[in-house]
Amino acid sequence: MHTGKLLFAQLMGHLPPMVFERCVARYGGHHKVKSFSCMDQFLCMAFAQLTFRESLRDIEACLRSQAEKLYHMGIRAQVSRNTLANANATRDWRIYADFAQRLIGIARELYADEPFGVDLSNSAYALDSTTIDLSLSLFPWAPFRTTKAAVKLHTLLDLRGNIPSFIHISDGKLHDVNILDQLIPEAGAFYVMDRGYIDFARLYRLHQAGSFFVTRAKKNMDAQRRYSHPTDRSTGLIFDQTLVLQGYQSAKDYPESFRGIRYRDPETGKRLLFITNNTALPALQICALYKARWQVELFFRWIKQHLRIKAFFGTSENAVKSQIWIAVSVYVLVAIVKKRLALSRSLYEILQILSLNLFEKTPLDVALSRFPMTRESDQDGNQLILL
Repeated sequence: MHTGKLLFAQLMGHLPPMVFERCVARYGGHHKVKSFSCMDQFLCMAFAQLTFRESLRDIEACLRSQAEKLYHMGIRAQVSRNTLANANATRDWRIYADFAQRLIGIARELYADEPFGVDLSNSAYALDSTTIDLSLSLFPWAPFRTTKAAVKLHTLLDLRGNIPSFIHISDGKLHDVNILDQLIPEAGAFYVMDRGYIDFARLYRLHQAGSFFVTRAKKNMDAQRRYSHPTDRSTGLIFDQTLVLQGYQSAKDYPESFRGIRYRDPETGKRLLFITNNTALPALQICALYKARWQVELFFRWIKQHLRIKAFFGTSENAVKSQIWIAVSVYVLVAIVKKRLALSRSLYEILQILSLNLFEKTPLDVALSRFPMTRESDQDGNQLILL
């Protein structure tokens, strides 16, 4: 099927082109565009992500050195750093945000039945954010502190496959808890988050929508025990209780009872207090769900280390958001290919192989499976696992 095609073209062949064109048309991406199309821009930026380019000049030099292969890569226009910089600054970033969301939908269907270490049939999501520091003089639109700028990447990660189901890019000042206002709760789903997201009025809205939250209690939480459930202390559980809030405002924000589970972590010896509105799952499963939240931390670490989202090719808000969304698209595309080709390699290995072989004409499945797997990516406890 792919005989004679470059690996880059074979990889991009897994993109849905008609979906991309609809995203472009929705935001007028080709208005007054003569040659360098939105797809050309996307392919150039995807190439930069896959080959770890450092700058627009670097992208231009690499692609011009392979000028005779640009057509076979799918790039139909001549590539120059000025043209690419202008496209990043002026083409609506929502084109690439919408397209990334469509790819996310494809990936989530592919990974819908994947286990994630907890015996649970419900959907389960981990919510967190990461901050990318910037220079205030170069990025004045993203204020953070008096002398610093930053953007925040707020992410809701589907724990089945570690696919981001919701992403919001904001300036560094936006507090994490405000993101709960933008979520559309899924009835029956579990939302796992750290205690930075505790706002009992917002948690109560999740409860009323039929969703379940799992988080750690703040140290100053004022709650009274209503009932103690039997626990097996040999498992690390200290107590499993039904609680009600005592403070006037807190009790007004969350007027119903909820569950508090005290657990001693056998690895660190720390005593952790989890709170949830789910009363059906065994206490140890609630603890395991919170532990699975670590996957969103690994997701952030992974994309910062292996994709270009810490150093930006442009300084405008549009350029930064376009680059981040295209980076997300590349991550999700590699996850889609991994699943479609039934590859056992980690994402890290797939990216490393692609970065060195994009201009080869080997069939994609052969190229990604012919080398022995490395111990490092298989055994690294901090490696994001994508089953």
